[in-house]
Amino acid sequence: MKNIFPVLTVLLAIVAIWYLGAVWMNAAWTYDQAARAGENVSFSHLLSDTMNQKRPVLPTPHQVWAELDKGIFDRKVTSKRSLVYHGWITLETTLWGFVLGILMGVGLAVAITYSRVMELSVMPWAIISQTIPIVALAPMIVVLSNQIGVQDIRFPKAMIAAYLSFFPVLVSMVKGLNSPDHMQVDLMHTYSATDAQSFWKLRLPASMPYFFASLKVAIAASLVGTIVGELPTGATSGLGARMLIGSQFGQPMQMWAALFAAAILAGLLIISVAALEKGVTRIMGAQA
Repeated sequence: MKNIFPVLTVLLAIVAIWYLGAVWMNAAWTYDQAARAGENVSFSHLLSDTMNQKRPVLPTPHQVWAELDKGIFDRKVTSKRSLVYHGWITLETTLWGFVLGILMGVGLAVAITYSRVMELSVMPWAIISQTIPIVALAPMIVVLSNQIGVQDIRFPKAMIAAYLSFFPVLVSMVKGLNSPDHMQVDLMHTYSATDAQSFWKLRLPASMPYFFASLKVAIAASLVGTIVGELPTGATSGLGARMLIGSQFGQPMQMWAALFAAAILAGLLIISVAALEKGVTRIMGAQA
């Protein structure tokens, strides 16, 4: 109970600030309509109108919740108006990009750990790559994909997701693989262990805390990459496409509902990674 109270306090504060922001941002429309009708705006009318506008500048929490509830529970999951349908489209590409990002990150980390040349040549470029705005990079990936004949729209989205997710894995795995101290490495040499044996018995187990910490960042980055990738690819399905369509057609509730659906999906993915971490840690502990 003690742990829940601070969370609820912060949540209530956010909701209160959100409602105040809705009144402030939506008041202009209320005053404009009252001025056209030659009427005065009372405080009660101001609150009532700003809380329930059809196309508000800032939807209120209960409006977003109603749209979210309608998109998740009131429509069939096969409907293209269902947030579950769009969430699945985004999730599928996110996982492809996440897996690709892990393979790239771990592979480069192993190469950098065992090769000084790779460390000096690849690591700086990996760091520089993260300075490129993803909004500028996404259209380029789409164009290049079309040029090489890849018609599947999931490919460029997965590449963008992998681009964002591989870097935290790379940095954390380099740190993790190099975390054993000199005494531990010398002990493996004393036992005449090969590099492969040192890797599997010492370096890889030592890197697991770093690896799973990076996965929590990488999975969220992969989801962001997928959503950003849905914007310039002309996608009509997915949470990113849902946000874009809501913005273009003046449907703020649709846009905000998709945004919160993405946040819920990110939370579920991070919880899944945490559960996987507990399982792997338990297995490795049992083997030890």
